[in-house]
Amino acid sequence: MTHPSPAPSPRMPGWPHCGHGTTTEDPVGCRGIRVPGHTACLAHLSDTGRDAYLATLSPGSDIDYRGTTFTAELLGRLLDALRDPATGRPCFGTAGFDSATFRSDVGFESVTFQKNAWFEGASFAGVAWFESTVFNGTAGFGAATFESAAWFGTTVFKGTAGFGAATFSGTAWFESTTFKGTARFESTTFKGTAGFRRTVFENVAWFEEATFEGTAGLVESTFAGTAWFESTAFRNSASFEATTFERDVCFEAAVFKGDANFARTTFKDNARFRTAVFEGNAKFEAATFESGSGFEAAVIERDAWFADTVFDRSASFGPLVCAGRLVLSGAVFGGPVTLSLAAHRLECRRTRWSSTADVRLRYATVDFSHAVFEYPLTIAAEADRFVLPNGRPVEEHALAGAPDAAVRLASLRGVDAAHLVLADVDLSGCLFTGTVHLDQLRLEGAYSFGEVPPGTHWVRSRPVRFTPRRTLAEEHHWRARRPGAVRGWNVAVLGAGHAGPAQLAPVYRALRKAFEDGKDEPGAADFYYGEMEMRRHDASRPWSERALLAAYWAVSGYGLRAARALGWLGAAMLVTVVLLMSFGIPEDSPKQEAAGTVPPGGGTVTLTIGKADPQNPTGDRFTGERFEKALNVTLNSVVFRSSGQDLTTTGTYTEMASRLVEPVLLGLAVLAVRNRVKR
Repeated sequence: MTHPSPAPSPRMPGWPHCGHGTTTEDPVGCRGIRVPGHTACLAHLSDTGRDAYLATLSPGSDIDYRGTTFTAELLGRLLDALRDPATGRPCFGTAGFDSATFRSDVGFESVTFQKNAWFEGASFAGVAWFESTVFNGTAGFGAATFESAAWFGTTVFKGTAGFGAATFSGTAWFESTTFKGTARFESTTFKGTAGFRRTVFENVAWFEEATFEGTAGLVESTFAGTAWFESTAFRNSASFEATTFERDVCFEAAVFKGDANFARTTFKDNARFRTAVFEGNAKFEAATFESGSGFEAAVIERDAWFADTVFDRSASFGPLVCAGRLVLSGAVFGGPVTLSLAAHRLECRRTRWSSTADVRLRYATVDFSHAVFEYPLTIAAEADRFVLPNGRPVEEHALAGAPDAAVRLASLRGVDAAHLVLADVDLSGCLFTGTVHLDQLRLEGAYSFGEVPPGTHWVRSRPVRFTPRRTLAEEHHWRARRPGAVRGWNVAVLGAGHAGPAQLAPVYRALRKAFEDGKDEPGAADFYYGEMEMRRHDASRPWSERALLAAYWAVSGYGLRAARALGWLGAAMLVTVVLLMSFGIPEDSPKQEAAGTVPPGGGTVTLTIGKADPQNPTGDRFTGERFEKALNVTLNSVVFRSSGQDLTTTGTYTEMASRLVEPVLLGLAVLAVRNRVKR
């Protein structure tokens, strides 16, 4: 009867091992594989046996040293035994170093592995030198441990390079390394600096769930195949500057705790950053996205730079959450694009949009100075959180400290607004001077402008009160600079310039026309008022024009303030009534008188009927009867009618003046009402 073999110990190697140095605590002993023909591993062979064995080796020999412990001296003797006299390079066939231990600095530089090389689970206690090494077959470093620095500079991996679950405790240097086969770094841990400068990945590169605890530098590298960085953790700064991704690259669910630098990086195919988290600054200056780019549910907790970045094709950018500044200044969008952004501030200075674009925003203050768009572009505020394709709303914890989700426009200077649509945005701080075709701007939804300071203010011991109306930010800045400016006018912000009435009048005029063309006549009234205000304060205009405008403003608020015109009308009527009662209405109504001559001897009598001249009053002028007559004359004067009342000479001139002034004031009041209700 055959009994099954007992299960091996978890620490028992799967090969015939040396067993040297067994103890009670370590019954397995040395785990090095036995040298063929011997009972000990290479490390524990006698000097005579080791010399005899090494003499049997030649360049290109297959070797198996699994579990063997190497010193620098022992490895050096092995390399010398395999050194090719023609090239001076050690040359291995199939090399097995699985679970081997290298106790000191070891040098595999300039070594050629003609076949597969296995270092699975190997441990390097000192510096591991693999510079200029050539791996013609598979290179397996899975679960290997590098306790000090590891140098793979200018190394060539022609087959698969497997570093999955490996641990680099010191610097890991792969500068100018070439991976011709698949590069596998999934679940690898880089505790020190990881340098992949000018590295070439000709096939697929796997960095899924890798951890970079130190600085990660994949600078000026080339990924010719698909690159996977899904769920990768960058716990320090990470730089992909000037790197080229020729195929798809995936950073989904990656976490960047330090700054992430993608400046001058080229993404020739799809670049996916879905649900990625940037806890530091994210820099994409001068990057190029030649195909699609996806930042769905990505979170940037500080600033993000996409300055001078090129998006060649149609793209869906976001939903993306940025707690700091999101800089798209100088970026170029070559195809239709939808931007869904929740950011503290969005800067799009000199950004070029070569196709239609829809910019959906939350929380953001937007600077669009000198942006260029050749097709319709919409900037709209989103009232609700952005929603992912799976229906889940995007989390906005990074913006929890923001006062509200409103979108504020900071500047449109230098923009051609012919194709611009603004919806539900706050324009109270927007700079408009220098905007082209502002009269073609379209405003939709609940937009808002600045307001004048409320209430009554005292300036040099006289009360000042501003009529409520919508104003431009530049008018606020200009009035705040004037001597004796009242509180409530917002002071100029950095870069606002020193626009004055001469520059602001055309801006108000253009906005007025934009509202009128949109059939919003009542909305246009405030901008007409602002235009007239700027003309009245423009010192470059003739004083006569300014005086006329001042009078127009005083009596009716430029034909827009019905209460002011009615107030003046009431005052004029009161003055007219008082003057008529005092001097205009005669003491008594003049009576008709008939006078004639009877011819001598009789005949026809000729009579002349006349009326006595009205006499100025001498008694009590302010009686109820005289008031009624004066009021009747005044009311008829307002509507260009004559009351037929007998008046003194003073009263006649008073009525004439009343019939000139009061209908005009009534007309201005009617005009003001009309401007507020016109459709």
